[in-house]
Amino acid sequence: MPILGRLLKNRRSGDAHAAWNRPNLHGPELLDLSSRSFDHLGTMPPEHHAKNAGGQNISPHLAWNPPPTGTAQLLLVVEDTDVPTPKPAVHCVVLIDPDVRSLAPGALAAKEPAPGVTILRSVIGRGYQGPAPIKGHGPHHYTFQLFALATPLGATAGKTALDSARPSVLLPSITAPVLARGRLIGTVER
Repeated sequence: MPILGRLLKNRRSGDAHAAWNRPNLHGPELLDLSSRSFDHLGTMPPEHHAKNAGGQNISPHLAWNPPPTGTAQLLLVVEDTDVPTPKPAVHCVVLIDPDVRSLAPGALAAKEPAPGVTILRSVIGRGYQGPAPIKGHGPHHYTFQLFALATPLGATAGKTALDSARPSVLLPSITAPVLARGRLIGTVER
C-alpha cells in the first residue's frame, strides 16, 4: 500500500474547494475553535484515527468562544484537504445548537451524539469518521470548520431533505448569512 501513496504523492485536493472557501460560507473569523486533543496544525492522536488506520474513531474534544448574538445554529464540517481527488473528502457534517460551547471526545458519534448535536450525512457515512490517509501519501490536513449561521438549516432529525442531503448538495445550498466562523487543523500521516 505505501507504493500507491508514493505514486499519488503529488495529487491532493487542496483547500480551494473546502467549505471554508465557499463564497456562501464566508464570514468574519470570530470563532476561536480549539481542542485539548491537539494544537492547531498539530498531530492528531491515534485514538481519533479511523479504526482501519489503527485508531478508535473517537471524535476529539472541541471548544469555541460564544458565537455572535443572532446565531440560530452552528454548522461543523470536517474535511481532509489532502485526498488525491478533485475535492476534499467530507468526514463529518453536524448541526449544533447555538448555546453549546464545547464537545467532549466522542460527542460526534453517529449512534449517540451529544445533546444539541444533529448528525448529517457526510461523504463517508454519518457521524465522525476519523482520519485514515493512504500509507506513504504524506501528511494529511483534517480541517474542523465551524460556522455560526443566522438562520437554521431546517429540521433537526428524521428522514428529511436536510437529513439525507449529500455535502456536495447541502454546502452550496446554504443561504443563511454566516455571522462568524473558525477553524482548527489537525495533521495525520501514515
